[in-house]
Amino acid sequence: MTDVLVIGAGVAGLSAATALRAQGVAVTVVEASNRIGGRALTTPVGAFGFDHGASWLHDADRNPLLAFAEPASLIDTDKLRRRRVLVAGRLADAAELAEREAAMALFDATASACAEDIPLARVLDPIRANPWIASVEAWEAAQIAAADPADFSVLDWKLNALEGRNLAVRGGLGALIAREIAPRAGAVELNTPVLSLDWRGPIIAETPRGTIHARAVIITCSTAAIGGIRFMPELPVSTEGLPMGLLTKVMLRAKGGGRLGLAAEESVSARLDPGERYLSFLAWPGGADYCVAFIGGPNAWALAREGEAATLNFVRNKLRGWFGAEADATFGDALVTDWARNPWHRGAYAYARAGFAGDRAKLGAPLADGRLVIAGEATAIDGLAGTVAGAWNEGRRAAAIVQAAL
Repeated sequence: MTDVLVIGAGVAGLSAATALRAQGVAVTVVEASNRIGGRALTTPVGAFGFDHGASWLHDADRNPLLAFAEPASLIDTDKLRRRRVLVAGRLADAAELAEREAAMALFDATASACAEDIPLARVLDPIRANPWIASVEAWEAAQIAAADPADFSVLDWKLNALEGRNLAVRGGLGALIAREIAPRAGAVELNTPVLSLDWRGPIIAETPRGTIHARAVIITCSTAAIGGIRFMPELPVSTEGLPMGLLTKVMLRAKGGGRLGLAAEESVSARLDPGERYLSFLAWPGGADYCVAFIGGPNAWALAREGEAATLNFVRNKLRGWFGAEADATFGDALVTDWARNPWHRGAYAYARAGFAGDRAKLGAPLADGRLVIAGEATAIDGLAGTVAGAWNEGRRAAAIVQAAL
């Protein structure tokens, strides 16, 4: 028996539990997996940390998690970032780089001017003859939003086009959350998925470890995971318009002294040829001895369906095309993130489909007179959807709603 049941121990769940416990509210937090943090997870790699999911404190000047980080641990990646752009296997010349910048400005102006809730890809059709637009579209939709541009609401893109500084945390963002935030949230019951939730009166949640009775409930799991809970009665809102996108990372560990001629925080991408799969590449983040390849959207899902080996082969083949045999000589062990296969998340973060731009607000609207609230990065409408900052803010919002209801 508890006052509030919090389902999910990702950033939103930890945020809600922290706020409620600070007010003396009895809280039970259950987590389906065997760890806290949700889609913020750091694996130690030598003296550094590799973030499988959330990696940056986006829009840092208004990011609430900045308060938990030591200033000395923050890396202003925007200041350090250098970009290497390839065209047909060679470095782009000055004229081509200028064309790329002009295409990015054209993309932004075209997408920003659209007031209809239609797919981003459709908005770009009139300018698709520009040879750089496919690359910019892949970056903005598939890489940044983890979305399918043919299905991605241009209005959702406009709302969540992040601005401001992007700061990385030395040692990993997931590690920061586990170290600084999780203890404030209190105890978490791990390996405890909620199988059914009766919210007709007092909340009754059934789990493999027993029944939990609560006066209110906050649901913070992914939109895909919400579909795995049997609700009684069924929820009056749907997650159909907020599917989970996918961003797969491949971490490649250096096995020798070679560095491919790349500086720390240097990024590599190439202009897309017709039918080519997009990949972006980040070298030696924070001075680490590994690099990270990013694959997003439909390409990430397609490779995930083929299996981890297919994803890794795609990355290694792409790097051979860019750097020749030196790529094989430089990299040894690799790690492929598994958000597509993870049964408790089934994706990286949610995007709004065309025609469903308003569904973030609908999904987050209080139910049962404020006794049931869904909260997380998927319900953020403050421009921070898909980020840990958005998840944190949503956890606080939900905590305030249920506390008022109680």
